[in-house]
Amino acid sequence: MELRTRRLILRPITMEDAQAVFEYSRQESVGTNAGWKPHATLEENRAVLQDVFVGKENVFAIVLQENGKLIGSLGLVDDPKRENNRARMLGYALSEKYWGKGIMTEAVQTLLRYAFERQEIDLVSAYCYPHNRRSRNVLQKCGFEYEGRLRQCELRFDAKMMDLECFSLLRERWSHIPPAQDAMSGR
Repeated sequence: MELRTRRLILRPITMEDAQAVFEYSRQESVGTNAGWKPHATLEENRAVLQDVFVGKENVFAIVLQENGKLIGSLGLVDDPKRENNRARMLGYALSEKYWGKGIMTEAVQTLLRYAFERQEIDLVSAYCYPHNRRSRNVLQKCGFEYEGRLRQCELRFDAKMMDLECFSLLRERWSHIPPAQDAMSGR
């Protein structure tokens, strides 16, 4: 499965993507803001790819159409905080070099369209740390509603206890949000 937008290709991640994923996964700001330890070695990165990304349904590489460069990832996985088999949790990461360009918003909108129109998903949840304003902005631009804060609910890789801000988007609410002009599903 491949999804396309005006600027992006969303496609499955393969082991051949290890070096490209390592490029952004080793960036201190990327992993720490998402709650995982920045990858220290290519071997560590390969192990994470195998466990978390490769062969997983609804997990995609974010690739620039103009040059084929892999710059991030996003996906929908089971939400361990919800006992709802028609709910999925959104996660994403993007190379810091591409922050602030609307790329993640475009990718998320495309993935949401795929989830709500082509799959039997009724709710997409997302969580971010209170200090991660960029992630919060992406979620709000995509129509997610703020549900509240879970205090001291996540022990981050560096042993720091973190609050999480909770967001969700219901299928019926999403259908009333006009799509971004440049986000569209493809093949």
